[in-house]
Amino acid sequence: MSTDTPPSEADVDPAALEARIEELESELDAVRAQEDGQRMVIIATKGTLDMAYPPLILASTAAAFGWDVTVFHTFWGLELLHEDHSKALQLSSVGNPNLPIPNAVAALPGMDRATSKFMAKRIADNDVASVEELVRTALDSGVDLQACQMTIDLLDYDEDDFYDGVETGVGAASAFQRMADSEIQLLV
Repeated sequence: MSTDTPPSEADVDPAALEARIEELESELDAVRAQEDGQRMVIIATKGTLDMAYPPLILASTAAAFGWDVTVFHTFWGLELLHEDHSKALQLSSVGNPNLPIPNAVAALPGMDRATSKFMAKRIADNDVASVEELVRTALDSGVDLQACQMTIDLLDYDEDDFYDGVETGVGAASAFQRMADSEIQLLV
């Protein structure tokens, strides 16, 4: 068949044509992503109140600049995406160099709860967004919040435990590939 002659309807395979269209759309999306901005992956591994803010603020800010952002949550970082647990994150008093409490006092029963309440009050008094608000902002901004499937299984969580829009079933290999394809990788 000559390349100058269009194929007749009898020569066109609709399934092959549809597959080719999908392939071209995927290639176009990849080109647009490269042109539109940078890609960033953040690995969130911590689940304390003070460590909830850095990955969520960095992700939302980058998304506001048009970046393609993924935050892969693993181990205790998964707590940030757990709808119930994220509302009750604690601040560790022991070994925290920014708290003016000696470790001997910080280790007393109830101190983590007290410092967590103190920090929550400071957050509220200064009109800083809650963890829940930051998660929703990130999702609304197009940030891909991913929950490590191995950690979900390890902690015996259910997919329904997470905020709507959180991507579950993601493994370390997928996160690694995403990091390899990104210009910026952060471990928080």
